[in-house]
Amino acid sequence: MRARLIALMLTIAAVVLSQQRSAFAELLQLQSKIPLGFVKGRLDHMAFDPMRKRLFIAELGNDSVGVVDLKVNKTTHTIAGLAEPQGIGYAPTTDTVYVANARDGSVRLFRGDDYALVGSIELGNDADNIRFDADANRFLIGYGTGALAVIDVTQARKIADFRLPAHPEGFQIGRSDDRVFVNLPTVRAVVVLDAADGQEKSKWPLRDSGNFPMAIDRSNGRVLIVSRHPPTLTVYAEEDGAVVASLDTCGDSDDLFIDPRRPRVYISCGAGFIDVFEVRGTTYSRVGRIKTIAGARTSLLIPELDIFVLAVRATMTEGAAVWTYSLQP
Repeated sequence: MRARLIALMLTIAAVVLSQQRSAFAELLQLQSKIPLGFVKGRLDHMAFDPMRKRLFIAELGNDSVGVVDLKVNKTTHTIAGLAEPQGIGYAPTTDTVYVANARDGSVRLFRGDDYALVGSIELGNDADNIRFDADANRFLIGYGTGALAVIDVTQARKIADFRLPAHPEGFQIGRSDDRVFVNLPTVRAVVVLDAADGQEKSKWPLRDSGNFPMAIDRSNGRVLIVSRHPPTLTVYAEEDGAVVASLDTCGDSDDLFIDPRRPRVYISCGAGFIDVFEVRGTTYSRVGRIKTIAGARTSLLIPELDIFVLAVRATMTEGAAVWTYSLQP
């Protein structure tokens, strides 16, 4: 009788797990695995050119940037000879690709139609994350021991520095465009800057450490941050930094996105998962955990195509690739 009971419980658990996995798969449906070619080492952040439907991938460990045509799901070009590219930005107003390099601190500019090198901006060291400020037609680029470089896109040159007390990781421009929110993991804080002159307006001390990815929920006026130690998604009120919600999530996260259509939150983690959270008012509930592959921690939500893309580094069994997911339903 005891053996039968155990067998029944295991059967029920297996059925529940199968149903749960099926439900998770309906949230993000794997469409394709696009090979990047012989690309070694770590992959970093990505950017999207909506006009040509091209994806740019920072192949940090390979000193290159891969170019994927998402119309045909194929790698069509590689920009080689870089120096540990980390951040990528595309400026539609000038049809220029900006690539931030960690090793030499340069930001290299490439023409959008033929990838020809058209300029370089020297920041000194550890050029990192890039954000395009469409309203001001400028890029903000984190670099060095503590600064955001302000790059005028029309002039293709640095026009200012916003100074910070430590190296910035994830940062975002607020919904009213008057503030910039910056993650500073080494000091376990978020600094809020005036978007016009870079002066510090406030500073939010954080309970957890390893605060790398950040996203702005513009419709609700919230700042979302994932910390790595422990792995936690924390939601803050944009106005004053008050905690709205805090939940466990997957480990070693490096990217975080808000889906404005569903609404959902997607978190890609190097632990080998994508976590999906549903938002209802001030309540955040995890509704999915999709298994991926260890080390795949950078991603990009592309609302124009209604897809989520994941950068997957090469392993012993699989080559480097971009995995594309359709967003369901």
